[in-house]
Amino acid sequence: MTHPRIAMIGAGMMGEAMISGLINNGIPANYITASEPRADRRTVMHAQYGITMVASNGEAVADADVVVFAIKPQMVAGVLPELHGVVPAGAVVLSIMAGITIATLRDGLNHPAVVRAMPNTPAMIGAGISGWTAAPAVSASQKALAQQVLESFGQAVYVDDEYYINHVTAISGSGPGYVFLILEAMIDAGVAIGLPRPLAKQLAEQNLLGSMRYAMASPKHPAELRNDVTSPAGTTAAGLNAMEKAGLRSAISDGVRAAFERSIELGKPKH
Repeated sequence: MTHPRIAMIGAGMMGEAMISGLINNGIPANYITASEPRADRRTVMHAQYGITMVASNGEAVADADVVVFAIKPQMVAGVLPELHGVVPAGAVVLSIMAGITIATLRDGLNHPAVVRAMPNTPAMIGAGISGWTAAPAVSASQKALAQQVLESFGQAVYVDDEYYINHVTAISGSGPGYVFLILEAMIDAGVAIGLPRPLAKQLAEQNLLGSMRYAMASPKHPAELRNDVTSPAGTTAAGLNAMEKAGLRSAISDGVRAAFERSIELGKPKH
């Protein structure tokens, strides 16, 4: 089997999640090269995964079939000039940077074949989901490569308009942060009413996990599932009433919108 040669620009948390997923899905470690400025991080990544680690971004992309940008969006302005005209002509560029547009990457790299995607941190355990889209210059075979990379750590959903990547960022890219905040709040609330913290943690975690599995397995709308568990004048009704009065629903809506607007802002040219 012929495997694609993959270059990772950045070996942070999401870069590592992708590397782990690729190796677990059959890509040999010697087909993956990652660039990372920190020597200690290069040592750790090589020892753990057996991949080639380099300090130079230019060295990483040489002979690559897929070049993955897994750096923070604030770093892109310093990296693009270094790689301008350096990406191999037949390679596809796959960016997971929030807000950074296809046009910015295409022009900054002088390379037309660009895919923009937004995964999320459950990729670390192979349970992520990515929304992605591609520039017109991306061939069918390059799209297949991008899909292969993204599916190595979870589900991958194609959208035909780049603008929707900002929506994906707001819902699922940033989404784990919202869920973890709710989880943290439930655990702290359990402790506040008298539960030992380990028990509160176990109950809250399994409640979220089980509820989501149930929702995904059920054809019912979430509102119906909520009604099913809400008895008149019962404990759930009391709890939901207090949460609605406190503005939980509007707070979540406002948070998603703020993340959406920030994604758009990150993509605007800096003057």
